Amino acid sequence: MEINSFEFLNALLELLLQNIDEGIHVTDEWGTTLFYNSAAARIDGISRQEAVGKHVLELFPSLNEETSTILQALTGGNPVQKLQQHISNLHGTPVLLESTTVPLRTREGIQGAVDISRDLTKVKVLTDQVVDLQSRLTAAEGHVQKERAYYCLEDLLGTAPELLAVKQKAARVARSNSTVLVTGETGTGKELLVQGIHNASSRQSGPFIAQNCAALPSSLMEGMLFGTVKGSFTGSDNRPGLVEMADGGTLLLDELTCMDIELQSKLLRFIQDGFIRRLGDSKVRKVNVRIIATSNIDPREAVKQNLLRHDLYYRLNVVHIVMPTLRSRQVDIPLLAHHFLQELNKSLGTALKGWGQDVDRVLQEYSWPGNVRELKAAIESAINMADAPYIKLTDLPAHIVSEPAKEGTENGCACDLGQLSLPKAMAKVENSLIEKAISKCQGNISQAAKLLGIPRQTLQYKLKVMNHIS
Repeated sequence: MEINSFEFLNALLELLLQNIDEGIHVTDEWGTTLFYNSAAARIDGISRQEAVGKHVLELFPSLNEETSTILQALTGGNPVQKLQQHISNLHGTPVLLESTTVPLRTREGIQGAVDISRDLTKVKVLTDQVVDLQSRLTAAEGHVQKERAYYCLEDLLGTAPELLAVKQKAARVARSNSTVLVTGETGTGKELLVQGIHNASSRQSGPFIAQNCAALPSSLMEGMLFGTVKGSFTGSDNRPGLVEMADGGTLLLDELTCMDIELQSKLLRFIQDGFIRRLGDSKVRKVNVRIIATSNIDPREAVKQNLLRHDLYYRLNVVHIVMPTLRSRQVDIPLLAHHFLQELNKSLGTALKGWGQDVDRVLQEYSWPGNVRELKAAIESAINMADAPYIKLTDLPAHIVSEPAKEGTENGCACDLGQLSLPKAMAKVENSLIEKAISKCQGNISQAAKLLGIPRQTLQYKLKVMNHIS
């Protein structure tokens, strides 16, 4: 049986467009709907039967020729990229979406437009709840309630020279209001250090607010940071943003490289002049906030990968503090482990007394890719598994016990220090661990990154370097 290639491709295209999460709305050159997939129907609250054959302004009466992205693309001939809109459909139902619209060109000119949209309504509801909750923290019963930092620099435990140098540098920078960039692997204690800087500064009585830049979609992050006014295009009420809430204190922007590049330019403008403008507002507000940013990616590599604007990097990099890894400060492992044992004994209601030399040896030899955070989790796991007053080797997580035995064997990464320098030997061990993680996760980058305890972007960069070297 001969297959009609045109019918096959047409059926394949229909199948693909009907089974993606993004809404697809295709019109002719006049703005009349030709195609409308199931996702678009779900997002817009309009059935496919209602949509096909109708003009875009019939489907969305709240729009006009200037505000409709489809009509903008048809008349101007230029794509409209990731525009947020708060609109109403023909049933009067409000919809918050993000649209990218592209004109369809042939030799005869513009023949139509394709609108690709995604629903932001549910995300906005959740975001508004978070902002409302944070707003309540700033004012309760007529008294300002400040979010606060709980840790001081003294809470960074350890005697390793690398850590002592970091604490000394942090104590010095706490005396000023300069921006600070703190980098280091996940689990090294970056936020604890930032809280310590805040509590050692003249801003210690002011609010300390931390925001993970990866926790919200970029489309809603601007409103979260700078606030909104009622009637703005997001449809939000009058709400202060995190920058305003941190007035007189410190704002920590965690995982800064996850912030949208365009929003980074607005952050840079605020850092330079100290003024903000809420979304949809014409009024500017002067805010006195110290910005401290953290990242688990080398900022220079983040700039190369276009994850961080070079001008923002230079502005934040007034003071750059690199948190040392736990494997670089092995002398601190016993101190930290026993501190966590005492702390967890209290919170878990246990009374374990410690462990023997075999456990000490394993804790010292393990590479700790998750750093201090992983060490604490390992001690907690061992406490839960222990059935005697002392933690045994078998109480530790299996992967921690097994790793040292593999080092120097044919299945591990044997490194001859007579032939390799320390940096090359460490790189060889790192590459070996990455290869094992990729193999174990069957090539899944996200799972491998989680197994290694590093961000996905970092693993992608390391793989790129490894492939280039090989």
